[in-house]
Amino acid sequence: MELQDEIRIKAPRETVYAALNDPEILKEAIPGCEEITKTSDTDLEAKVALKVGPVKARFSGKVKLDPSQAPEKFSLTGEGSGGPAGFAKGGADVELEEDGEETILRYTAKADIGGKLAQLGSRLITGTAKKLAASFFTKFAAAVEEAEAEA
Repeated sequence: MELQDEIRIKAPRETVYAALNDPEILKEAIPGCEEITKTSDTDLEAKVALKVGPVKARFSGKVKLDPSQAPEKFSLTGEGSGGPAGFAKGGADVELEEDGEETILRYTAKADIGGKLAQLGSRLITGTAKKLAASFFTKFAAAVEEAEAEA
């Protein structure tokens, strides 16, 4: 499965990049996130509870960031296990383009799933993934814009 989208955020690129590395902002923005811990400059661990169709699962996962081209571009890879519900692994390439006082965030994400989740059908999984991504970026943009307004 592959997802692509872009969102405009009313904040400078450096602010957006910093927010993408802030566990507190990420915890608020990630749907179902119960806990997120930054274990190093490039590693995060998270616990997320999700419902996909009839399957409810609590995922534990790890994410690794590659900031070698930051703040213009960076990538991340991760994997998580939801016990009997299955697993998910994938990654995303993110581009942050300055546009005046705003930043255009573009992403391309790829994911593979297995277990009960994979049995639900690609339409349900893709639809849920798009909904979760939209929810994340809407909440993320709001948190960054609120922080920028307070600065």
